[in-house]
Parts: sequence; C-alpha cells; structure tokens
Amino acid sequence: MSDPIAKLAPGSPEKPVRFGEYCLLGLIARGGMAEVYRARRLTAAPGDTAGLLAIKVMRPQLAKEARFVDMFRREAQLAMLLDNPCIVRTLEVGCADGRHFITMEYVLGRDLTQLLRRCQDTGQRMPVPHAIYIAARIAEGLAFAHNVRDDAGRPLNIVNRDVSPSNVRLSYDGAVKILDFGIAQALMTFTSEIGVLKGKFSYMSPEQIRGMPLDARTDVFSAGIILHEMLVTEKLFRGDTEFSLMEKVRKADVPPPSQFNPKVPPELDGIVLRALARDVGDRYQRAAQLAADLDALLVGYRFQPKELRQLMRQMFRKEHAEEQAAAEVAASSPTPPARLTGDEPTARAGLAYLDPDQVEPDDGDGDAEIEEARSRRAVGGARGPARADRADGERRAGRPRPHPAARAHPRRARGAPVDATSTGVEVRPPTPSPAADATTPVRARRGSLLGGLFKKRR
Repeated sequence: MSDPIAKLAPGSPEKPVRFGEYCLLGLIARGGMAEVYRARRLTAAPGDTAGLLAIKVMRPQLAKEARFVDMFRREAQLAMLLDNPCIVRTLEVGCADGRHFITMEYVLGRDLTQLLRRCQDTGQRMPVPHAIYIAARIAEGLAFAHNVRDDAGRPLNIVNRDVSPSNVRLSYDGAVKILDFGIAQALMTFTSEIGVLKGKFSYMSPEQIRGMPLDARTDVFSAGIILHEMLVTEKLFRGDTEFSLMEKVRKADVPPPSQFNPKVPPELDGIVLRALARDVGDRYQRAAQLAADLDALLVGYRFQPKELRQLMRQMFRKEHAEEQAAAEVAASSPTPPARLTGDEPTARAGLAYLDPDQVEPDDGDGDAEIEEARSRRAVGGARGPARADRADGERRAGRPRPHPAARAHPRRARGAPVDATSTGVEVRPPTPSPAADATTPVRARRGSLLGGLFKKRR
C-alpha cells in the first residue's frame, strides 16, 4: 500500500491513472473534506459514456480522524440503500491505495445554485412550472429516503439535514437528483466543528437553528425554502450578521412568493407557506404530501419533463457542448498500464468552469456545438496547425508540455465558480464585495467548495 499522505495523481482522459479497480480521468472538484474525480472502471467498455463515474476521495488529513472515517463509511453504506431516480446513486464505499472513497453515478449537468445564478445574470426568472417540477422531485427523493427500512422492516428514520440548492443536481437530460443524502449527517457533524457551517443557516429549519431534535419535517422546510427561492430568484433568509440571519430563520416570517412574482398562483402560495410554517405541526408532516400537492398543481400546466431538459441546454449551451465532448473523450480513454506517482498537473478534462457573460438562445439540443467541440479536440484543441507544430517541436526538444487545461487555466480566475459535480459539497460563489451577504461561509474565500450561495440581485 502506498503512503496515504502521498499526493494522488488526478489523471486525465489522455493519461488515465489507476486507482484500485478504477482509472481516474481528471479532477472535477476539490473541497475541504474530499476531492471528486471523474472515473470509470477498468473493465468498462470503451466509448460508453454511461459507464463514467464520480469518485469522492477523502482528504488524507481527515483520514487521521478515526471517528470521521467511521461515519464516512457507515453513512456511505446507508446511502447505498437509497435507490431512487431522484437521489444520486451511491455504488460503492471502500479504500484503495490508502485512500477512503465513495463511488457515485456521474451526472452530466449543473447544480441548482448555478441555474439560479445564471437566471440572475441574464435577468430572467425560472418558469413557474419548472420550479414546481424541480421541487416535486426534491420532495419525492426526500420522501423515499425518509421511509427506507432495514431488512427487519424497521424504519431507519433518515433525515438529510442539508437540503440546499448546491446539493440538488440537474442533468442536461432533465433529471433532478439530490446529492450525498446518506453522508449528510457525517458531513454536518464534522463541518460544524471546523467552522464551515455558517453558509448553511439560510437553509435550516427553525428547530434546527434552535438545536432541537429533528425529524423529516426539517427537510420539508428546507425544500420549501428552495421552492420559494426558485419562484422569486432571491434568497429567502438574509442577514447583515450571523445572529440576525439566525433570528430571521427562527421567526420564519415568510412573505408569499406572489408578492415578488405575479405569475405565482394562490394555490402555489398556499403550498409554499405550508411547507415553510414555523410550527412543525402546521407544516407538511411528510415530504410525500408536499410532492403530491405539487404534482397535482403541475397537471394544470401540462408540463413535460423534456421542458427542463430544454431549459438546461439553453441556459448552459456552451458548457453542455464542452462537457459532452469531454465525457466522450474520457469514456474512450485507454486503460492505464500502471499507476503513476502523482506529481502531474491537475487535469480538468475539458470541463468549463467559468460562466460566460451572456447566454445565447438555444436552437436545439446543442448537437452542432458538441460536434464542433469534438472536432477542436481532435485537431489539438483551438491551437491551430502552427501552434500544434510548435508544441511538437517542444516535445522533441525535451521540454515538458503542460496539459491543455493547465494552459487554458494555469490558475483558476479569482472568484470563479467551480462545478462540484456530484460532490455534495457546495460551490464557491464569486468573490464577494465589501458589502457581501453575511451568509457567505468564511472558508469559501480560502478555496473551499463549501458555500454555493447564488448572488444577491442588484
């Protein structure tokens, strides 16, 4: 076994790295507690993008905490019981090369925080039926987890405790999935001790803020916050200080969404306010009830799931094309002959991490953009023949050639958001101004992926 403290080589589609029974194809995201890699099994069929996986590897310094390792493994094993279309599947928990890891399904898409931020950047509101559909699927996933039983038929009483937009994954095919459901308790327990929980106050229930015992109704309240924010495109709970923010959550004085968005019907106002009732007795008692009411209201809109697919591909047209092309390259990568030592530059594998300044209207599913991105990669990216020849000369001269992603992004732009694909940890928002929202977590400014708050609308 290798030294567990040794740096783990991230690999890339062109130079995959062995990691146990998998090969790593590039770093997706890095957080305070884990690193997430795109990967595939060594036995996967070449070219099968459905065979791509996300592997979350615990940071080696955290592995020194035996109690955290124990929680990490137990909660991941619990997550493996949550087989539902609205929850990101956890496939395996194990240890390879001295590193504890969790294998999850790979969801090509964006998290809800990024969609809300894009709506704000483009001066748009999320369509009401889309918001209802997303909230209904969140509630459906919560309801499934809340009712899971063990082999003896006893309820496991699972409570997520960490339902927030950054933990909701939206695929480019229109799927809605909750991230890291099973390990939420372990993460919350540990992060509360290292001071990175502050950004979560905005999505806690009043009873959670007060430190009271929690049940499934706390997740219902958090889902209600998300629904309100999708309808209004603004954060529900804000505060100039941590104390004032907590006071607002405790009081739970919630205005109806229609006060800000006239397209919200009275029936939807009633659903939102019931989910956000301060008294747990006045709230939806089960997430399944919330999902049923939302689905019933959605019938009147004649909404089809493919409409969310169209919205995602329209709002993230460029990112979808680049990520789809990168996924195809990653799926076709060769099997590594041996494990590398681990000092290679971080490979981003062609993913787009910076939001464009303007969103262009979508004219389809983005197939033309995918082909264009694939063609650029096939001829050596956007370098052109002259730069490709110069690069070949540099290799012949013995000079090291950086990875294409390293040249494009030698250091991520200060304040740029990072895609936390299937990580369950939050996305670092743009660097705040001196008058930034007080809910922004302090560790987010030091490169943590915890935070994920969409921008205040000006």
